[in-house]
Amino acid sequence: MATITVKDGTTIFYKDWGPKTAQPIVFHHGWPLSADDWDAQMLYFLQQGFRVIAHDRRGHGRSTQTDTGNDMATYASDVLELAEALDLKNAVHIGHSTGGGEVAAYVARSKPGRVAKAVLVGAIPPIMLKTANNPGGLPIEVFDGFRAALAANRAQFYLDVPSGPFYGFNRPGAKVSQGVIQNWWRQGMIGGAKAQYDCIKAFSETDQTEDLKKIQVPVLFMHGDDDQIVPIADSAMLGVKLVKNGELKVYKGFPHGMLTTHADVLNPDLLAFIRK
Repeated sequence: MATITVKDGTTIFYKDWGPKTAQPIVFHHGWPLSADDWDAQMLYFLQQGFRVIAHDRRGHGRSTQTDTGNDMATYASDVLELAEALDLKNAVHIGHSTGGGEVAAYVARSKPGRVAKAVLVGAIPPIMLKTANNPGGLPIEVFDGFRAALAANRAQFYLDVPSGPFYGFNRPGAKVSQGVIQNWWRQGMIGGAKAQYDCIKAFSETDQTEDLKKIQVPVLFMHGDDDQIVPIADSAMLGVKLVKNGELKVYKGFPHGMLTTHADVLNPDLLAFIRK
């Protein structure tokens, strides 16, 4: 297994496929998943001649099951160390959901020349939580419910989420894939309960308004208008206005997990943005 050890001793697992001389694409997964959630994109872009990299966030997948550092600033710091270790230049960073927050935090802090473009897919920025400054956000009770369900029966909770709102499998006429549901459960259960519990606070309460404002490179926001996990009106619709060079692509009827359910649509769109 390929790993690096970051400054606090945490081991970060990563995959690194393709020619080391090719332009790198770095994929950042959502909660509570792992690098495996990017299989459909990793294989596609590998065949297009890119170098493809995906890591397991601390506490998730095959990385150390941390009890500390489970916050957006540390997630970004881990990626800074990974980019340094692999000497990534002119990379495209693509993040889904919580991974989109990680991309925003990393790109805002990255060294010149490291990042060419960024893509935020169904992503959490600017902030998910309803506050005085963010009246359209979700109430804290929603995230308290996540924490309660995780603590009470993580295994059942990690079946309920993908069986319902994550992939839109609760919608009339939805084509349900048991393999997709089980793969979500598998990835979630590999990670550490403490880190995943802490990550709920990280993805819901971190205000990334200033991160978005600092980003200089082109940013593509991709979002389904039927995203039941990260509603589009209070995420991509706001985020695209905060970056200096942003573009928003809305997918009618697509769910939060559209990178899996509609990879055939999203992958060519990602490729077009990268090559533009």
